[in-house]
Amino acid sequence: MASPEKVGREITYTEAAREALTSAMERDSTIFVLGEGIGERGGNFNTTKGLYERFGPRRLRDTPICERGFVGLCTGAAMTGTRPIVDFMFIDFILDAVGELTNQIAKIQYMTSGRLKMPVLLRGCVGVGGGAATHHSGSYFPFFVNVPGFRVVVPTTPYDAKGLLATALRCDDPVLFLEHKSLLNVRGDVPDEDYSIPFGQARVCREGTHVTIVGVGPLVPKSLAAAATLASEGVSVEVIDPRTLAPLDMETILTSVGKTGKLLVADESFGPCGIGAEIAAQVMDQGFDDLAAPVRRLNGVHTPTPYSPPLEAAVVPSVDQVAAAVRELAAE
Repeated sequence: MASPEKVGREITYTEAAREALTSAMERDSTIFVLGEGIGERGGNFNTTKGLYERFGPRRLRDTPICERGFVGLCTGAAMTGTRPIVDFMFIDFILDAVGELTNQIAKIQYMTSGRLKMPVLLRGCVGVGGGAATHHSGSYFPFFVNVPGFRVVVPTTPYDAKGLLATALRCDDPVLFLEHKSLLNVRGDVPDEDYSIPFGQARVCREGTHVTIVGVGPLVPKSLAAAATLASEGVSVEVIDPRTLAPLDMETILTSVGKTGKLLVADESFGPCGIGAEIAAQVMDQGFDDLAAPVRRLNGVHTPTPYSPPLEAAVVPSVDQVAAAVRELAAE
């Protein structure tokens, strides 16, 4: 697999994911996509742009606004051996299908002793940004991670978007593929050839010695920006992107904490019962002796997302807030 730093071909996050989807659909005729506006229009975020012309209406099927109905349809289709993809546009809409998700999709392999597989890919945009307001700005990471049976994938770079989606499209378990809307047009080096990235394998984005930051989604680039500023102040920050939240690569996180002794978990989504709380608990349990200070968390404000752009910006952690949190932690 080529290194993303050396391939010399820059494309966007969305284009990279679409390459993985196109390649998989060419290889596997059992893959089809359902969703609102994913046919001729190519999806609200261009996730299926051009695929309708290539694969036709049988494999790119526009749906009415009836999430529980078409999620149930795909549940049955997966049980018969196909590989459905549900493109929710905004992941908030998945909440209308909670019954199908938690009582059918997540449990069917257990209830059949593995005789039935559930290769459903559930994808959609998450997070705050663009004045999308409270019905179109959720992330819901803790909800999906809490339910046994799901794989939860949160790519942050074009390279990872392509490689992780390729893995998801070969997985026999249900996968939540969550794409933050602020990252969709980010450009990065992506190999032209097919490749895959294993689930449960975090990426050390920047090495450091004083403080570890585990960033989730858009807090990865914000943490890298903060780390660059802090380096000029003599604070060395290690930044980790978990890539997947279920499975979660605690080994990489614990190894980093063993080196730095201090951990900040930065996540745009809500703090109570969140991913940061889970990571902190596991570090306290497995790496307590390595800690030189309590684990800190930086989260978005625990409130419905406002529509007003200035208020919207005020509810998510900024680069300056990440840097301030690291300064406080480094000083302890």
